[in-house]
Amino acid sequence: MTDRAIIDWPAWTDSPPGRYVLDWEQTQLDRVVSDVFGYHALQLGLPQLDALRENRMPCRGLVLDAASGTSAPYTYPRAARPAGVGGDPQGAAGLHAPGGRSAVWCDLLDLPFEAQSVDLIVMPHTLEFTSDPHRLLREAERVLMPEGQLIILGFNSLSLWGVRQSMGKMAGRPFVPAAVDLIAFTRLKDWIKLLGFDLERGRFGCYRPPLASDQWLSRYGFMEAAGDRWWPIFGATYMIKAIKRVRGMRLVGPLKVKKPVLATGLAPAATPNTRNHIE
Repeated sequence: MTDRAIIDWPAWTDSPPGRYVLDWEQTQLDRVVSDVFGYHALQLGLPQLDALRENRMPCRGLVLDAASGTSAPYTYPRAARPAGVGGDPQGAAGLHAPGGRSAVWCDLLDLPFEAQSVDLIVMPHTLEFTSDPHRLLREAERVLMPEGQLIILGFNSLSLWGVRQSMGKMAGRPFVPAAVDLIAFTRLKDWIKLLGFDLERGRFGCYRPPLASDQWLSRYGFMEAAGDRWWPIFGATYMIKAIKRVRGMRLVGPLKVKKPVLATGLAPAATPNTRNHIE
């Protein structure tokens, strides 16, 4: 794939199919993240989508890729990027963070956060733009706290959009921007289960054909309800919500000492205070 499909991601999100996809994803995220509680929440990439705007955690951050390559949907001109993690949060990075939140520029494959320190991570199409999706998932698992939640959004390869993307790549004209092949929903489920996550929720959306104009997309609006009912796994996009499980962990509360239950007709054993000797 050429770099053009990667660099043009911001332009694609302003196109009719891009707005169509982001509107559906924003609606799903607003509903899902509103009831996720904790202290720290992170959105990895894609500043065109405000994944955490309905979340109420006090510390919410937008993590952007500071790598020099172009394998990210949020790539900006190199002159506008700080030189690594220690960039000025009020400088170029801060321009891309929603109000009241901080932006962190770093290598997404080496997140600068302590293990088990984050309650929620949202990855909107992030896996499709990394050179090593497995490693990125392992990093997310590392920084998430036990019972922390992971939300992943991506394009579904098992859809009409996936078919057009495959054909477009062969012709050098991909329909959606992605640095790697689209990841099938079933494949992603296997990956997160191997890392110890439990899949809590999965949802597909965007059932209209891969068309490039608002007029044609609106003509196929009836396919939303039909697709959601009759062929849900063939939606153009999907959202997965998973919970990190730590096997063998259990909650420990105050210890309660239970009195032994005596069988009928039995008396307790003698104690030092019992006068059972002959004087």
